[in-house]
Amino acid sequence: MQIHWYPGHMHKAQRQIREIIHKVDVFIEVLDARLPASSMNPLLEEIREGKPCLKILSKTDLADPVVTKAWQLELEKMDGVKTLQITTLQPELAKKIPPLVKSMAPHRGGPGKPVRSMIVGMPNVGKSTLINTLLGRKLAKVGNEPAVTKRQQKAMVDDDFQLMDTPGIMAPSSKNELAGYRLATSGAIRDTAMEYEDVGLFAVDYFMQRYPDLLAERFNLAELPETGYQCMEMLAAKRGCLRKGGIDLHKISEILVKEYRSGKLGRISLEEPGKEYTYRDLEIYDQT
Repeated sequence: MQIHWYPGHMHKAQRQIREIIHKVDVFIEVLDARLPASSMNPLLEEIREGKPCLKILSKTDLADPVVTKAWQLELEKMDGVKTLQITTLQPELAKKIPPLVKSMAPHRGGPGKPVRSMIVGMPNVGKSTLINTLLGRKLAKVGNEPAVTKRQQKAMVDDDFQLMDTPGIMAPSSKNELAGYRLATSGAIRDTAMEYEDVGLFAVDYFMQRYPDLLAERFNLAELPETGYQCMEMLAAKRGCLRKGGIDLHKISEILVKEYRSGKLGRISLEEPGKEYTYRDLEIYDQT
């Protein structure tokens, strides 16, 4: 599934970042802890030109804690990169960010020389919520839909720490088809830009392979079938998503994906460092 979602404000944001890169001391990149690699924008690695970068793993309360720790170790192998886990359920964790960022730019700080940081990230990774938590007031709009922030904003966190915000940036298209599925499953793609049936079948196949116990427990299944579509038939029967001639695949896909996003399925990561996931061939079915 290819993603083709690159609104004009994202192109403008990329240009703005390039224009003011010389004024940035430290980048803060917010990643979704459930899919750090897929939510990392390769354009940002090019733009930051080796400058220090604090990669924030957000929504860790929704991700597999063992996998998240593995991602921290993997990301910190990158030049100039440090990591930090945060969750919207524990806003006090954000208090660790200012001193950590300041330590990454020891040449800055003091009167008239605040550490100038820029916070970046793909849509719907929790960037706006983090900004508002850091400032203790509302600067950035917060919403459940991606691409809420539309313009660059600037504010002082304290006398030594300046924060610049930009709209969420997504790569023009995903070369990795699985990354596209992961982003759609996580909620980084607007519902109108994806097909729930495709995303649901990807999600159920992944859950069956990586987290079968959580899937079975949530939907009260004694055992899981062999294919993703067969599993969707079982889930549809459990949730009343049946219609004449078969199942309502769109409806059960939407239920599955939204319950995953809310954490009702449990703490599930969509990718692991150094481990490949094979999306098994889908069973051919008749939707008529």
